Amino acid sequence: MKDFHGKVAVITGAASGLGRAFAQKGAQLGMKLVLADIDGDAMSDVVESLAATGADVIGLPTDVSDATQVEALARRALDAYGKVHLLFNNAGVGASGLLWEMSANDWSWVLGVNVMGVAHGVRVFTPIMLRQNEPAHIVNTASVAGLISPPSMGIYNASKHAVVSLTETLYHDLRRVGAPVGCSVLCPAFVPTGIAEAERSRPAHWRNESPPTASQLLAGRELRRAVRSGKLSASDIASAAYDAVSADRFYVITHPAIMASVRTRHEEIEQMRAPTDPLPPSPEQR
Repeated sequence: MKDFHGKVAVITGAASGLGRAFAQKGAQLGMKLVLADIDGDAMSDVVESLAATGADVIGLPTDVSDATQVEALARRALDAYGKVHLLFNNAGVGASGLLWEMSANDWSWVLGVNVMGVAHGVRVFTPIMLRQNEPAHIVNTASVAGLISPPSMGIYNASKHAVVSLTETLYHDLRRVGAPVGCSVLCPAFVPTGIAEAERSRPAHWRNESPPTASQLLAGRELRRAVRSGKLSASDIASAAYDAVSADRFYVITHPAIMASVRTRHEEIEQMRAPTDPLPPSPEQR
């Protein structure tokens, strides 16, 4: 997919972070934008700010873990613009701490958004793109946590490994049917976004009644510190993602230094060694 001008992009998790950066980059490229986020007020602010620059943009509050809401998002996009050429399955949340201390609600929330949100997007939008029979592309936001398994991030790791595998399978399936639809899996490391504050968007039915454990508080502090220390901006990641779409590149690795840990993990699997901790412990953990 080489030409973005006038094409239609649907972006989930568009109210902040990477999603907002995808929308801003799409607007710069002259795309028509359909934005979705569970935070309707924040999403409306993004829609208004982009519209003020002349962008052709609409938004719909959407909980991507709900299949019917993703289906409604697709109908809204088609009603407004008739087609969908680019889909960013980007909405994501996280919960961290020792794996056995995570609640059933933690699992349901993170897997519901990170995995089922992507699954619903693929299930709903791929048939639309196939019917159009013209160049289109799907970008699924995973993480380096989909390529390695850092400690105290078990649910998030599991969700992002699922996104990587899902997208690899999508690639094979699209090739088998000869579709003019490409796909990419985006695997950034720490980027200054709102992912560390995702708890604020957790729906009431998935909130925990018990206070966070010591390990969860520590993991939260570590995540916030790591996110703040990110050297690349959300805008940098968005540019890399659009470049990958234009080049029809599948793996989008924005932080190449992480590849040493990825290689180590693959070697450990091949040699059946126990896994190495890919992240050094913080002073609080020593």
